[in-house]
Order: sequence, then C-alpha cells, then structure tokens
Amino acid sequence: MTSVNDLLNLLVLEKISDTEFNGISKTIGSPIVFGGQVLAQAINAASRTITNSRVLHSMHSYFLEAGNLELPITYNVSIVRDGGSFSVRRVTAHQKSRTIFILSASFHKKEEGYNHQIAMKSGLKQPEDLLGWTDILKQYGDFLPKSLKAFFEIERPVEFKPTEIVNPLDKKDLSPFSDVWFKLKGDASKLDLATKQQVLTYISDYNILSSTLYPHASKAHWGNTQTASLDHSMWYFRDFDFDDWLLYATDSPSTSNARGFAKGNIFTRDGTLVASVAQEGLIRPIFK
Repeated sequence: MTSVNDLLNLLVLEKISDTEFNGISKTIGSPIVFGGQVLAQAINAASRTITNSRVLHSMHSYFLEAGNLELPITYNVSIVRDGGSFSVRRVTAHQKSRTIFILSASFHKKEEGYNHQIAMKSGLKQPEDLLGWTDILKQYGDFLPKSLKAFFEIERPVEFKPTEIVNPLDKKDLSPFSDVWFKLKGDASKLDLATKQQVLTYISDYNILSSTLYPHASKAHWGNTQTASLDHSMWYFRDFDFDDWLLYATDSPSTSNARGFAKGNIFTRDGTLVASVAQEGLIRPIFK
C-alpha cells in the first residue's frame, strides 16, 4: 500500500448482508494480520449498521488470536441497542471457525455541551525538521539490524516522523515516552468523519507499544521480545482533517508480568485533541 486510496480499499469491507461483512489483509511487515487493520475494519462494519447519523465516540476491543494473512476475515455485527442518544454495536471477527477478535463500539447523536482538553506538549520539533521512516531507511539502511530494515522497507500509506530517533544499537534505558508525527500519503481532503475515524483507528495501533519497551532498552528490543496487542480502546473527541501532520504522543505508566500498558493522545498540529488511546500488549522476554 502506498497511498490513502490503497488504505481505503483495504478498510471498506465487502457487504454480505446487513450485519455481515468480509475483509482481506495486507502485511505491514509482520507474518500475522496487523491489529490496526482489524480494528479499523471492525469499525467500518459497525458504522455501516448505523442509520441515524450518530457519530462514533468510543470503542473497546480484545485480540483473541493471531490473524492469518492468507484468509479472509468475516465481521458479524450485533445491534445491541439504539437508544434515545446512543447506539451500541458488538462486532465479532472470524477466520473459518476461529474467533480472532471482538469489539464493542458506541455511537452518540450530535449534542452541544461543555468543552475542555489538555494541552499538547510545547517546544516539539516540527515534522519539516525531522527524518521520516523513509528517510531513515535511505540514510541508515545499511547499518540497521536486518529485521528492522525489512520492516522499514514495507511501503505504507502513512509517513511517520518520530521527534527523537532511538538507536537500537545504543544499549541504554530510556524514558517511557514517545512522540511521533504522522501524515497520510495522497489526497485525503474529501473523507467524511466516519472514514477519518476508521483511518485514525488503523494508525493508532502503530508505535504505541514502543514506550513500554523504552525503560528496558538496555536489554530489551523487538528482536528478543515477543510482542502482541492484547486489547485496544479508543475515544474520539473532535472532527479533524488529514491535510496536515498529526501528533501521536504516547507514554507507558507500567510494564509488569510480561505485559506493557501504554496510552496515547492524538493532536492536530495546532494542538486540538482529536482522540485518546489505551492499549495493553504482551511484552514477553525471549530467553535463549
């Protein structure tokens, strides 16, 4: 995938019935289905059963089994409730007879109310002054570990620019924080809010677990640690556009018992808080 159009073709599912949809998978460099893809496809399925113009405001999900890249994924939507203000949907994802993922999503009618948000960090380096993943591959590809180089070589519809580049060969513990700018490749100016939320959900599964490993970077890295998303929750606050860079600011309050917990906030460049994310992942040391 090289552009937003490729991503949309992946996220918009084939309709089987009013409550059943099929999706395919594209690799991001992993041998299993990317969690962000399943999240976004499930939101696409749930959203297509909403007929009262309500807007997604939260979702909560669990990854149950690794997805097979070669098999289609079937998403079954249960219409749990359509109340006076909120509509709730439950989505179950299957591959053959295996349930690989479950999600609950809530949609809210448009209402006016109080408004506040936390501020984005000040003094951050701007994306124009930073190297993206594509730049890192071009400049440092020959010096990167083989697995990391292979990951960067996968073409993506999103460009990522971390505010600080972590040297995987520099064995020292880091603070549990990560700030990454991201931007879609291609024209995303005409997307409706529901589609933008699905794309943002896809992107939200990138980078978030990095902060859980940073405090252990003197000994832990992606090559000697088994990692997997266990759950993923997201709250959607405000409309936004993809015509400029957005910031994904993440931190990890705790890692223990082979699990890492991370949370993140997504801001527009002008500091508007768009969404918040929380995820717990498997962070299991591989002892050889």
